[in-house]
Amino acid sequence: MSQESGKNSPRVGLCEKCKFVRRIESDRGSMFYMCQRSSTDAAFPKYPRLPVFQCTGYEPIDNNHPDKSRAEQ
Repeated sequence: MSQESGKNSPRVGLCEKCKFVRRIESDRGSMFYMCQRSSTDAAFPKYPRLPVFQCTGYEPIDNNHPDKSRAEQ
């Protein structure tokens, strides 16, 4: 796993803490951030250019929501 997991990385920006992000790690250890909003709205790129500092679809992860662990996988 990435050593930046759990931190708000300036290299990633908003995607790091967005509830619509899906982190994908390649076999070679590279980390990609997929925007799950892209599956229903073409205005959002599937793999946004990082770092993302502004996004109309950004919603922070709700730490009190029971599905939080799924959003971080």
